[in-house]
Amino acid sequence: MAASTTTPESCSWTKSQIFHPFSSPSLVDMGLKSKSITLRKKPTSKTMKIQCALHSPSVLHFPKQPYQNPVITKEESSVKPSKTHLPQWNLLQRAAAMALDMAESALVARERQQKLPRTADPRVQIGGNFAPVPEQPVRHSLQVTGSIPECINGVYLRNGANPLFEPVAGHHFFDGDGMVHAVTIDNGNASYACRFTETQRLLQEKELGRPVFPKAIGELHGHNGVGRLLLFYARGLFGLVDHKQGTGVANAGLVYFNNRLLAMSEDDIPYQVRITPSGDLETVGRYNFNDQLKSTMIAHPKIDPVSKELFALSYDVVQKPYLKYFRFSPDGEKSPDVEIPLPVPTMIHDFAITENFVVIPDQQVVFKLQEMITGGSPVIYDKNKKSRFGILAKNATDSKDIIWIESPDTFCFHLWNAWEEPESDEVVVIGSCMTPADSIFNECDESLKSVLSEIRLNLKTGKSTRRPILSESDQVNLEAGMVNRNKLGRKTQFAYLAIAEPWPKVSGFAKVDLSTGEVKKHFYGDRKYGGEPFFLPKDAKSENEDDGYIIAFVHDEKTWKSELQIVNAMNLQLEASVKLPSRVPYGFHGTFVDSKDLVNQA
Repeated sequence: MAASTTTPESCSWTKSQIFHPFSSPSLVDMGLKSKSITLRKKPTSKTMKIQCALHSPSVLHFPKQPYQNPVITKEESSVKPSKTHLPQWNLLQRAAAMALDMAESALVARERQQKLPRTADPRVQIGGNFAPVPEQPVRHSLQVTGSIPECINGVYLRNGANPLFEPVAGHHFFDGDGMVHAVTIDNGNASYACRFTETQRLLQEKELGRPVFPKAIGELHGHNGVGRLLLFYARGLFGLVDHKQGTGVANAGLVYFNNRLLAMSEDDIPYQVRITPSGDLETVGRYNFNDQLKSTMIAHPKIDPVSKELFALSYDVVQKPYLKYFRFSPDGEKSPDVEIPLPVPTMIHDFAITENFVVIPDQQVVFKLQEMITGGSPVIYDKNKKSRFGILAKNATDSKDIIWIESPDTFCFHLWNAWEEPESDEVVVIGSCMTPADSIFNECDESLKSVLSEIRLNLKTGKSTRRPILSESDQVNLEAGMVNRNKLGRKTQFAYLAIAEPWPKVSGFAKVDLSTGEVKKHFYGDRKYGGEPFFLPKDAKSENEDDGYIIAFVHDEKTWKSELQIVNAMNLQLEASVKLPSRVPYGFHGTFVDSKDLVNQA
């Protein structure tokens, strides 16, 4: 990771967003804190070697803020301590809050004696342009360099993790509150807005003026993690917080389905976000498909380009069934759940579809909550578990006919596509195989590698093969991207993937020929980094699979300015650049909603 540039905007939350939980030691503090970092002093600008996961093998420059105590006057702060809630608590609740606060103070004091791992250190996880930004209302008539293709009319949206409050202790990049960034393009004109997705979690924390809900990756480690969970659920029992309406952050995926834009993370059901006529965003609320969805849904559902059905999974980390599969008709009618038998709860971030099947990865990164009792992380790599893929008919009503095929030592955080080759009885899966498998979640010394791979699953023999698609001389980390979605589930020639180097930054994207391994690269420029490349087809009926455009947010770490780049996917030439009015942090996944589809938005 190149040394990150720090600016006032990059290093601090807006004053209206911050209430520092240590400003009043006697205050009833409902924030759930993790392993210690020193908050009373400015961190120095010393550099640090980062070797895996959300750390690069080179140098990271720690920002001087936001990890110092902010100076906020009464007049400046629009977020107050929880005065609105305290009068509504009865005597028992107030007594419980005081007792729990005392217990948490003791827990925090112990946490401060411990060193944070790099996977939970906010100075690493949200330094530089990984740092959050405030909401931005719509800004119209943005400066455009070049010419936006006439066929592009609609809204490009990208999700990301953007913590509302300054982390008080442990924090992983994945823990941040969901924020959607939207660029609306109308006949060559562009506007921009970004808004938090107002999850139940965020609304409660916003009202209380501080962090409340535990952070699943950055905080839940070891005995302190157990303590935080117990304190949180004790607060729930006394009615001090409400976790029954969901605890998710909705920060990962976006999908436009059944006339609704849905923001998702795999720890909750989706949230509906509405695109206003002006190009702004507003949260409608949790969307359970008219009371049909009773469980969480992963952040990477798949829409079949032919049937227009949506396919999804739901996993549970506590009780069986650990995994369920279901689908929705184009008008939103849900199928019954299909329970997939798994021996242990597995972390399944993504899956794939073919014309007739769903492809379900059951890999070696699993949840073992008991590891917290012995001082570890609940998300671990299980070396004794066998990696495998389950092949199940799309229209299955139960899992009795699922075919499991082992694929040793295979961990794909994302699967880019899959298709059937009947002549060889094989299902072909395209994914990026990551090693070490759990390095995103746990500190390690080995540098992360993400190898674009072809995995062949033979339905007749039950055997698998795996090969890297790029030649050894062309190998680069390829993570985050897509194929032409009009070809999803069918054999595709090209994939468009982020060049995740220097990890975890993205210096450009690669257009890879999946059959020949030929790779063409587009780099954003000196100290310019982006994120997921989004492929937008020029015409759904085009004979050329790569006839379209790559859209991506790009940030210049020299000038601290952000832009939206539009690149011709056929020749990788920059067609247009939209100058954005504020910084766009590095984020996760996006989608595009055509102006014709917006007319019918629910």
